Amino acid sequence: MTSSEASTQRIPPFVSLGSARAMVAPSIAPTDSWNHLNSVTNRSKSAAVSRETDSVSGNIMDTIDDSSPIARDLAHENKRRERLIGRQLPKPEKTRIFTVSNQKGGVGKTTTTVNIAAALAAAGLNVLVIDIDPQGNASTALGIEHHADVDSIYDVLINDVPLKDVVAPCPDIANLICAPATIHLAGAEIELVSLVAREQRLRRAIDVYAKEREKSGEARLDYIFIDCPPSLGLLTVNAFCAANEVLIPIQCEYYALEGLSQLLKNIEMIQKHLNAELVVSTILLTMYDGRTNLAAQVAAEVRQHFPDQVLGAVVPRSVRISEAPSYQQTVMTYDPSSSGALSYLEAAAEIAER
Repeated sequence: MTSSEASTQRIPPFVSLGSARAMVAPSIAPTDSWNHLNSVTNRSKSAAVSRETDSVSGNIMDTIDDSSPIARDLAHENKRRERLIGRQLPKPEKTRIFTVSNQKGGVGKTTTTVNIAAALAAAGLNVLVIDIDPQGNASTALGIEHHADVDSIYDVLINDVPLKDVVAPCPDIANLICAPATIHLAGAEIELVSLVAREQRLRRAIDVYAKEREKSGEARLDYIFIDCPPSLGLLTVNAFCAANEVLIPIQCEYYALEGLSQLLKNIEMIQKHLNAELVVSTILLTMYDGRTNLAAQVAAEVRQHFPDQVLGAVVPRSVRISEAPSYQQTVMTYDPSSSGALSYLEAAAEIAER
């Protein structure tokens, strides 16, 4: 089955009813998303000055009247795109394993996981996403089958199935593979209780998989992202024990700050008893609404307390980001020209260059 055919099959039934526009994303080869920035920037500039006469010369951006908020936003967004054009992301010296976690639900954990993974893969890096959330939303966004009959990360954790037997390639993006989650994970918390080395089972599976890739001559994985459920059960503990870095998405609202303090206490316990190498390396502000004072205040407070961890990139509230999962895509393939895709490209570049 070709990527185009796979994408067509993954369009949900409601598209044919007209409630959403049907989009079929072509397969994205490495660096295509980054090279796409050039054409997007040029189109945006042309649209911004469509009312100008043909005699206008010089830098197009200089002709934009930045006296209006829309024009200022457009000019700022184009400058951000220009900074990313032609940017080469470095390969890490060793595989970087991130646990994407926040005990508060609805803060953008899965969205952040799949979009940063897609951005890094589009830049030519080898990326694995491990979905250990029983809802399987990361698997859905990457177009990976995860019904009850599919071997999944559940089989890896409970039945000792090798990780290589459950990973599947993302049909839309090269270099991106995913270990899917199925509904069986809902009972895994109970089943793990009686197993030997229950907290280390995911870590051991990843280590074995890395050795098998090396033995077979496959390229080393550059990044592994583990998407966690919004709780501190044995699944999340397994993710913390397997990772060496924690990426925390924080929604720019007050409740998110309360959840962050609780999460940090739990991470301290993991560091003390199970994984001393674990560090909170990255915090990403999500669902940012620049029209509200609250969002700005939350962002400022988080940056004040975690100046070294918070990324400069901020993910705005975006309709495109919300729409993409309904087409079983990331926003990187659903609408690469959107502000949400640009923000995740910036975040991925910051992570890679740290």
